[in-house]
Amino acid sequence: MTAFVEVARGVHVLRYPRLDVNVTLILGDGEALLVDTLSTPAQAAELAAAARRVTPHPWAIVNTHHHFDHCLGNAALADPDRPIWAHEETAVLMREQADRLRRSWYDECRALDPALAPEVADAPILPPTRTVQLRTELQVGGRPVILHHFGRGHTAGDLVVQVPDADLLVAGDLVEESGPPAFGDAYPLEWPGTLAALLRLAAPQTVVVPGHGTPVGRDFVARQHADLVRLEWLIREGDANGSPAEAVAARAPFDRDTALTAVHRGYQQIR
Repeated sequence: MTAFVEVARGVHVLRYPRLDVNVTLILGDGEALLVDTLSTPAQAAELAAAARRVTPHPWAIVNTHHHFDHCLGNAALADPDRPIWAHEETAVLMREQADRLRRSWYDECRALDPALAPEVADAPILPPTRTVQLRTELQVGGRPVILHHFGRGHTAGDLVVQVPDADLLVAGDLVEESGPPAFGDAYPLEWPGTLAALLRLAAPQTVVVPGHGTPVGRDFVARQHADLVRLEWLIREGDANGSPAEAVAARAPFDRDTALTAVHRGYQQIR
């Protein structure tokens, strides 16, 4: 199990090697906030032990979105007296479509990490208990932390976690460092606008924690935004011209499989 590393004042990130997913621990006076909870109860138990090496204090939880590698540790990590925060769309999906999600997560995990798939299938789904529409400000032991929903992108319910006094943003999978953005249930025509809103919060020195990979700066996010803008307009142009998805994907700034998924999703949105 890797350890938490402090990346800004009182903000620690654990980069979990399986699926290279990030968990962020924000420390306040006498309490903490844990952003995302990994993929299984076993992983969550490791995560709890790592967090306890940093803080003895109770924590609330934020799920940046509903994908299994960011929320299936909820049941093992949640304190019954502390909330689990997420966007309202994430909460609805986890509460009302748990069986469908479990099947899709199992199929996805079989492709990514077959040995992990049975554990994902058996993990309990604990939905969020508190929801965000557009913006909610929390006090974490007297420390302001702001939860933003800027629109649809990687999913319908992406949250950005802002720690103003540390000049840090937790972007979830709206930003990816160790691989390309994932478009399986994404909104590629809206993602550029959502990421543009995140960029308006970022100064040159701001630390941005991606969903997967090494923390990055504003310049990295701006480059990913530019790629997403190009993809959006290729999709719109392709639809207007009646171009097949394969031809549009061949011109996109991502690998073929990633781009093809994005183009199909974009065409679905338009139609």
